[in-house]
Amino acid sequence: METLIVLRELGLDPASPQARKAIRLVRDKVDWGPYHSHSPFFEGEVEPCINGRVLACGAYFGEASDRLVDRLLGEQLRDGGWNCEAPPSTRSSFNSTICVLEGLLEYEKAKGAMSAVKEARLRGEEYLLERKLFRSLSTGEVIDRDRKSARDWREFAFPTRWHYDVLWGLDYLRKAGAAPDERAAEAIELVAGKQHQNGRWPLGTPHAGKVHFDMEGGKGTASCWNTLRALRVLDRYSAEG
Repeated sequence: METLIVLRELGLDPASPQARKAIRLVRDKVDWGPYHSHSPFFEGEVEPCINGRVLACGAYFGEASDRLVDRLLGEQLRDGGWNCEAPPSTRSSFNSTICVLEGLLEYEKAKGAMSAVKEARLRGEEYLLERKLFRSLSTGEVIDRDRKSARDWREFAFPTRWHYDVLWGLDYLRKAGAAPDERAAEAIELVAGKQHQNGRWPLGTPHAGKVHFDMEGGKGTASCWNTLRALRVLDRYSAEG
């Protein structure tokens, strides 16, 4: 999954012979094991944060699963987001929500706009915007530490894996073509303020996991991917306003 996600981020042509061969092998030979009843890879398993990313790479590489979409739509919580711990949790998670939003957006790109999918995706966007992308809805305070990983959402790493951060939230809104919204202003200012004098953005602590393409230096060094994503975000919002 992580390999396919990085290849998607790199923009590998999904119609290329190399991509088609790899995707065929994944589709025909990879499943989620006995714990998930040997569900085929592109049908996902049980956690929204995983299934959102499976849907994203599946849709991008021509293996979009309608059943997986139906599952994710049925798991959307009342506040507009998703949570891998629901039930029993009734409150959404930034981590799960951003993963599902990426999947639904890629599905729409592959299949065309569908009212139920778009409606769910827009409700998910509203979940992020209501919280200004990094604040508690109930207290208004900055959520400076993720409850599950203790990561600071104001530090950016790549690959993102399943870890939400402010830059990923803004970059998603950019890709989704979301309308300008003043609730994103503080997050945009935060990203702009992290640019170093050398014109680049630094790399935060890398997330744990296999590194198939070593494209970054260590923590605190200039990050090519954070710089690219930050410039895209700032260019988009600069053009809008």
